[in-house]
Formats: sequence, C-alpha cells, structure tokens
Amino acid sequence: MNVVSVAETMRLLGVQARAASRVMARSGAAARNRALRELARLLREQGGALQAANQRDLERAEAAGLAAPLLDRLKLTPQVIETCALGCEQLAAMPDIIGDVVGLKQQPSGIRVGQMRVPIGVFGMIYESRPNVTIEAASLSIKSANAAILRGGSEAIDSNQALAKLVQQALAVAGLPREAVQLVPTIDRAAVGELIAMPDYVDVIIPRGGRGLIERISQDARVPVIKHLDGNCHTYVDDPCDLDLAVHVTDNAKTQKYSPCNATESLLVARGVAPAFLPRIGAVFAAKGVEMRCDAEAAAILAPALGADGAGALLRSVQESDWSEEYLAPIISIKVVAGLDEAIDHINRYGSHHTDAILTTDHRHAQRFLREVDSASCMVNASTRFADGFEYGLGAEIGISTDKFHARGPVGIEGLTSLKWVVLGEGEVRG
Repeated sequence: MNVVSVAETMRLLGVQARAASRVMARSGAAARNRALRELARLLREQGGALQAANQRDLERAEAAGLAAPLLDRLKLTPQVIETCALGCEQLAAMPDIIGDVVGLKQQPSGIRVGQMRVPIGVFGMIYESRPNVTIEAASLSIKSANAAILRGGSEAIDSNQALAKLVQQALAVAGLPREAVQLVPTIDRAAVGELIAMPDYVDVIIPRGGRGLIERISQDARVPVIKHLDGNCHTYVDDPCDLDLAVHVTDNAKTQKYSPCNATESLLVARGVAPAFLPRIGAVFAAKGVEMRCDAEAAAILAPALGADGAGALLRSVQESDWSEEYLAPIISIKVVAGLDEAIDHINRYGSHHTDAILTTDHRHAQRFLREVDSASCMVNASTRFADGFEYGLGAEIGISTDKFHARGPVGIEGLTSLKWVVLGEGEVRG
C-alpha cells in the first residue's frame, strides 16, 4: 500500500466515522447496551479463535525480539478476555449519561440555562502491544455514543483484526452502524500521520503507548490530544503507619505485575519507620528478584539485613536519573525521606503526575497528601495498581490522562463526552 492509497484509505475511514457518529449520537441507550452485551457474549464464545490469532502475533513478536514487558502486554489470555467481557457488561449496566442536563437554573430574564452532556463525535485511538485496548476503546465508544477509528500496533495486527470483527458483529446485531468502530487495516506508519491530521473527521486523538509514540503524536497532531507520557508512580510509607499493611500494599504495588503504567516504580520511606520497614520489604523484593536502587541511607539499612551476597546482590546505588524512571520491570528506586514534606516535594519534582499513594495511620497526613500531590490519582492505604478504569467502576478506560484538561486520570464515559450550554425559553427576548 503506497502513501497515496494510505491517505485515501484514511480519508474513507474518516468519512464513514463521521457519518456513523451522527447515527450514534441519536441512538437509544437500549441499542448501545445491547451491542455491549452481545460483544461480551461473542468474546466468551470466540475465546479459542481469539487466542489462536493472538498466538500468531506472539510468535512473530518473539522472533522479532520484542522486549519482555511488551510481550507480556501483548498476551490475550483467557483472564484478559474475561475481563474485557466483564467490562462490556459493566458498561451496559451503567446509567446512560448522554443527553443529561445539569445545573439548569432560571435567570432573571426568564430563560433557563444549563449544560447537556453530549458525545465528542469521533476519536482516534493509537496504541501499542495490548490488544485488549481494542475492546476497551470500542466498548467505551459505543456506550458514550461516539465513533472511533482504532490504530493498534503492528505486533498485534492479527489479534486486533479478530477483536474488531467481533465488535462490528455486535454493532450490527444491535442495529447500529458497523462503521461506528473501525480498525485501520494497514500497519503502514503513514496511516498514523494521516489519522492525527484529519480535523474534518476526527475530534480528538488518544495515544496509548511508549513515550516516543506519545511525544510524536503530541507534536504532530492537528487535533486535540488526551495523553500521558510516563507512569512513574510512587508509594510513600509514612511515619506513623501500620507496618504489616505497608509491607503487603507495597509488595502488591510493585510486584503484582511489572509492566502496567500504574505499577509503583519508586518507594519513599519516612526516616522514623525505615529501620523497621525496609528490612521486611527488602526480604520480599529479594525473594522475588526485584533489583533495589537505593540512596545511601536506604542501602545502609538494607545491606546488613539482606547480607553481602545472595539477596544482597540485588542492591544497587541509585542514580539521579532513577528518580524519574518508569522501569516496567522488577526494579525499584528507594529513598529515605525526613517525612511528609520531603515526600510530597520529591513526588511533585520527579513524578509523572500519574498515580501516587501514601500508607499512613495519620489522617492529617493523608489529607495533606491528597491535596498537595499533583497527580491524576492519589491514594491512601491502597496499591497504586488500582489506578484503572475497570477497578474505578468505569467499566473500562480509554487510557489514563496526566493532562489537566479536558480529562484527568482514567478516562471513561465522561471523558469521551463534553458539555454544551442549552437555553430553554418561552419566547423571551433580550431587552
């Protein structure tokens, strides 16, 4: 497919998406919910075929030397498929917010003024590795009455095509246009350049992938972009804290899964609890093969506890660049801080404004952390791994935004809508 035909293909997708978006905007909630329930049924019914398609992608990716974290994201396991199906059903069960009017107030002139929630229209989604994003994006697009053009990574093309086929089948069963969700049919990178430069057909672009992809999209796009660049998430162990809780939550935040953007990458520990806490979490990390990149104070506590060899071999001296790193691997940076003030300053300086947690028994410290840490999700006594649309009860997420406009944190249905002003009158005129 040459550059000219790529441009023609993308324009056709845009024309079809814009037409479909108008049908979706006037569609009833019952039809959209039916499509979601049918999609959930198809996902479960076609699980074997989906895994066969995914296996072809995995074999090509392994042969091409794709990095381990990206291979992990590429897997379409039975659990991943079931989670996608449950997300569709959760969305179908949620109230329809399209057309809701909020804040309606009567003015002295007699008019009533409020805001109505409406679909954005057409969004373009550009993503890497994770084929489950195809279902998350499609299901949210359907629920929010939008149309979507999806461009997955070349490494997941077979998986994405198999999933997109099921989405279009579900739309047709519900009497909705198949073109409401379209997958870009080519892996030619020129398609991305076309998609992000079609303001006549695309209202917003949502990139979901590595920093390089997102920086390129943000720089070159001619339409608004909802994005996050990194997931450098922190867990801060406060003084005072429940040590058992702190060990349990910190372990989960780092090791439950290494590749997601909401895994903890940096551990901050208050000086008052460091001697009691660090040896315990260090033993947990060492048993799981997690490399610990420590400042001098943390290393001085951990080294004797772990021993000079064996587990102690996982200790490394931290570098300045580590404080800003998203490892997506069994590596964590560790720093001993004086207390809450230093922890907040460190997170706001080095963090990516994604997700940060405090483990504490001091309510005042918790409240300060929630107010002062400048991140999309702030947590108290919970694992950063909960920063996820499904876990937040959104049904699914289109991504996690570290922007402050127009959406922040996990982007669900509301993030794919906008509010427009509506005025209700009975013949009033302005004097």
